[in-house]
Amino acid sequence: MKKILVTGGCGYIGVHTIVDLIQHGFDVISVDNNSRSTTDILANAETITGKKIKNYVTDLCDLAATRTIFKENGDISGIIHFAAYKAVGESVDQPLLYYHNNLASLVNILQCAAEFKVPHFVFSSSCTVYGNPDSIPVTEQTPQKPAESPYGATKQMGEVIVRDAVKSNGMQAILLRYFNPVGAHPSILLGEIPLGRPANLVPAITQTAIGKLPTMQVFGDDYDTRDGSCVRDYIHVSDIAHAHTLALNYLIDKKNESGTEVFNLGTGDGYTVLEVIRAFEKVSGVKLNYAIGPRRGGDVIAIYANNSKAKNELGWIPKYNLDDMMDTAWQWELKLKAAQKDPAA
Repeated sequence: MKKILVTGGCGYIGVHTIVDLIQHGFDVISVDNNSRSTTDILANAETITGKKIKNYVTDLCDLAATRTIFKENGDISGIIHFAAYKAVGESVDQPLLYYHNNLASLVNILQCAAEFKVPHFVFSSSCTVYGNPDSIPVTEQTPQKPAESPYGATKQMGEVIVRDAVKSNGMQAILLRYFNPVGAHPSILLGEIPLGRPANLVPAITQTAIGKLPTMQVFGDDYDTRDGSCVRDYIHVSDIAHAHTLALNYLIDKKNESGTEVFNLGTGDGYTVLEVIRAFEKVSGVKLNYAIGPRRGGDVIAIYANNSKAKNELGWIPKYNLDDMMDTAWQWELKLKAAQKDPAA
């Protein structure tokens, strides 16, 4: 079994990807400083896979500590790099925090990959690299506009850093540009656990519906869209996770035509915030208490993917529709509530 290092392995997408990798024959180790996650979630991943998952509690901004992981695991054949801060609004308020954490950790992991001759690298990028595009859906060739947030800027810069590193050391890389991951694992053993008030739409919806939050705010209803709210491409987290397994196999099988290739990961469908709320209300039977508020800094107006390249070259076919996404997210929220009442649940 090829050994894969997953950075940010205790995070939302990271832990789902660990499960998918193990289920497709990979040996996986995780690293996460747990500043915005908890190792507890790995126990659920172990329940799903039947495999023990080793996790290093390490800050990747510490090069010496990062090197230790590679010294102890000389047989790493691939890296999937998730570890980063990802809240758009927070990045607007604390840009230097984002530039330091997201870029220093990336440089360090790439430096170790080069030193220890790890051949394959998959980078967790984002549709935020497109900024406010002139036309949608966006393809991988869509010209990038200025990022609307420091978070988006770190992903733009991160892609440049990966490309330059690949040119200099012979490693092969894939940049996966996610759209909006949502939902929970179909087992309902894994899902999103925001620390503090959620910055993303779907956990804000489910936490409001269950009563953790008294109300939720829709940021703006005066955009040039169908109903005035922002348009996004929502993709089930398990579909996103599986794309990483496919990307690694693509590199291992030497199917890449260049040192660094790019793939959009989205369903290809754009939904407004208000449409997502209505989809949630339909599958849950719960009327959501929400209010329209002012626009939020850093938000683009509308974006969704052309995913033809990922379908044709990676063989990636999203399985879950918007109702599935909302249903699994709601079932996960209900499970969290049950666990609070009964820790053994």
